[in-house]
Amino acid sequence: MNVTKQNKIELSGFNNLTKCLSFNLYDFCISRNEKEVLEYQKYIQEAFSAKKVSKTLEGICGIIEANVLTISDQDYEPWGASSLVLMSDLKGGGGSNPLSSAHAHLDKSHICAHTYPDIEPKNGICSIRLDIDIATCGEISPLNALNFMLESYTSDVVVMDYVVRGFTRDKEGKRIYLDHEMKSIKDFIKPSILDEYRSVDLALQSDKIWQTKMIRTKITPQEYFLTKVSQEEIDLHLPSVQKEMEAVVHMWPS
Repeated sequence: MNVTKQNKIELSGFNNLTKCLSFNLYDFCISRNEKEVLEYQKYIQEAFSAKKVSKTLEGICGIIEANVLTISDQDYEPWGASSLVLMSDLKGGGGSNPLSSAHAHLDKSHICAHTYPDIEPKNGICSIRLDIDIATCGEISPLNALNFMLESYTSDVVVMDYVVRGFTRDKEGKRIYLDHEMKSIKDFIKPSILDEYRSVDLALQSDKIWQTKMIRTKITPQEYFLTKVSQEEIDLHLPSVQKEMEAVVHMWPS
């Protein structure tokens, strides 16, 4: 489903609803010794570098029809990266005019991303968490980026939160707290993607809060190892990964 394709509510003025979509994407890996821990560290520094994350954020801007104003990113030592993209709605700001661009900085939207590697676990399981927050206002809908995000990264666990705040008014002056139909975040995700996960929903409709948690069920065991391993090794270590994934979804203590 594309939010922009839904019937639009006729408003009396500017649409000033604020829409925030947050992704927490987790990727797990089995590191059986110090050498494999170092290999995983090298992998995340390359696969989740600031420049590559920024490229993904630019892709999100294209999907949600937003204009990129400026990008700031940074790699950290010994690991980790951040990226920030300031953007504006192509239909209502930005462009080549410096004044309109400055105005868009003040009243429009942004996307930020941070990576959080965990590469020294006691149980031999390494992981990285990629947090992406999309904050928009006006006609931009971050929900349109869901499929792009889920296809950009192979994630074992996904936690998504969507919140709408503020109000705008229709042509009769009535307050509008939501400008599109919304029952579940999953309604905006391709069935082919959902088919790879087990999911659970939380919806506080009256408070304009939605959450979906997903854990991958269609897995290829070999992908959790940095090198090709025997079935015996898979049988030994894979249950620990699956237990770790469940712990993250349900926020169990270590």
